[in-house]
Amino acid sequence: MKLAVVVQRYGQTVNGGAELHARYIAEHLAKHAEVEVLTTCATDYVTWRNALPPGIEAVNGVPVRRFRVKHERDPHLFARRSDRVFEHRHSLGDELDWVDAEGPNSPALIDHLSARASAYDYCLFFSYRYWVSYYGARAAARRAILVPTAERDAAIGLSMFHPVFRGVRALMYNSHEERAMIEGVSGNQDVPGVVVGIGSDVPKNPQPARFRQKYSIGGPFAIYVGRIDRNKGCTELFEFFQGYVRDAPGRLTLVLIGNSLLPIPENPRIRHLGFLDDADKFDAMAAADLLIMPSYFESLSMVALEAWALGRPVLANGRCDVLKGQCLRSNAGLYYETYGEFLETLRAIEQNRWLSGTLGRNGLRFFRDNYDWPVIERKYLDMLGRLSRDSTPRTMLGLPGPLERRRQNRPPAEEVVAALPTGPSLVRERDDLPLSDGGPGLRARRPS
Repeated sequence: MKLAVVVQRYGQTVNGGAELHARYIAEHLAKHAEVEVLTTCATDYVTWRNALPPGIEAVNGVPVRRFRVKHERDPHLFARRSDRVFEHRHSLGDELDWVDAEGPNSPALIDHLSARASAYDYCLFFSYRYWVSYYGARAAARRAILVPTAERDAAIGLSMFHPVFRGVRALMYNSHEERAMIEGVSGNQDVPGVVVGIGSDVPKNPQPARFRQKYSIGGPFAIYVGRIDRNKGCTELFEFFQGYVRDAPGRLTLVLIGNSLLPIPENPRIRHLGFLDDADKFDAMAAADLLIMPSYFESLSMVALEAWALGRPVLANGRCDVLKGQCLRSNAGLYYETYGEFLETLRAIEQNRWLSGTLGRNGLRFFRDNYDWPVIERKYLDMLGRLSRDSTPRTMLGLPGPLERRRQNRPPAEEVVAALPTGPSLVRERDDLPLSDGGPGLRARRPS
């Protein structure tokens, strides 16, 4: 079997969530099939500037075919078009203009797919919202499998994506919340799909003492891992944690790992270590008392899964349905929505060793049962086998003509998203059975 993995940017230095997700899947499926990655020459998601040469190279043994990006992203144009389709009544043409401004535009990649799609048994597209995935899935519709990595933001409300959700061969969802959201917005319940998520190459023997010595960190600490960005909830995290330092007698320091797009508060209890390689990152997570995940939008939190794989508890933003659902299904995390809840849940984990230990053990079991690589690989291979036996034809609705594209008949995307049901999905990861009120383990909830 020959597979194409199609993603907007790719490489060992590309550490974005969806792009890292794509690389992990490509490398693990390469043990079972012939895999080729199709991507652009860009490495920076802000500009989409061509930073790498076109052509073929091997990344960790997987062939990667790169295509040039036609033009860089204009952030001002993108902002104007986002405002237009997210907040105002608009046309399908406006949405197509939006995805053109989103990028990365690579006609050469789409031409390759149009001409060579039959050379692949299936094409796996990562991240529904980018130009490459939108037009690529249309070019290879009969072989297209979508890994949407969708978050609950305004883009999911754009009508242009709904025919893609209904027209691909299958979808590999990151979470039950993502699946419910996409089914709710597009009505694609009849399309084969499975909640699979993503694994992680967590070391079996991390060295927490090595991390503490290397970075001169003593005492208890909470850790944040990821891009330090307003959209990731970091502004609120800084506000809440400084309130904890001011109002509570706790001893925790906040350690930040990742590149920052925000100024870091000048507080001796907040330390920013910048971007770390995987060895240092996992050593740091193993040394931490807990991981804090303040993000408002996630399709699946890989870093929360990594923390659980290391037996660490998680404190998550309960306003993110996905994070809240992960905490409830795993019995391995607490969640907050307000500063008062943040303060009390943080103190509960810090001061109650039984609670902290129980959450960590539950998380380790949750990771092993649902996100170990053999589990992830089996779900992909089962879906590929299912599709190979299923001859049911699927068609993707084509784009209408110029006149229809100009009709101002599309509602603001934010209104569409606001009308979708909210809340975590209370089903078990492994067997999709509803959670019972009883059963083993701790049901960790926010205080009432």
